[in-house]
Amino acid sequence: MFEDYFRQYALLAIFGLAAVSVPVGMLMMSYLAQFVRVRPSRPTAVKESAYEGGMPPLSDRPARFNFRYYHYALLFVVFDVETVFLFPWAVKYGVMSQQFGFAALVAVGVFLIVVTFAYAYAWRKRALEWVTN
Repeated sequence: MFEDYFRQYALLAIFGLAAVSVPVGMLMMSYLAQFVRVRPSRPTAVKESAYEGGMPPLSDRPARFNFRYYHYALLFVVFDVETVFLFPWAVKYGVMSQQFGFAALVAVGVFLIVVTFAYAYAWRKRALEWVTN
């Protein structure tokens, strides 16, 4: 009994060791490769400059982004999660309807009602419009 218990933890330890050793090993090999001239190291001002979107930086401080970008991203995530939950339900609906009956349809109906209220709230608050009057 205890042997199976510890064997499962041994497997977790092996996977954890592999998860740590593979990336660390790759980084160490990359670092050591520059000493055998596999990976040359020729730093220049252009290579060491910040690269963001292909444009050279015009000032030292970063530009401020409009909050609407983040707002749209959050709304996208909220309504994308709906799809992530609905797709597996739709794929397995036949099996779930045999197992749970009408309750499977009621559960997704309640979920869709809640998401529809969230969508209507965002629409009413004019959160889906880019330019507000």
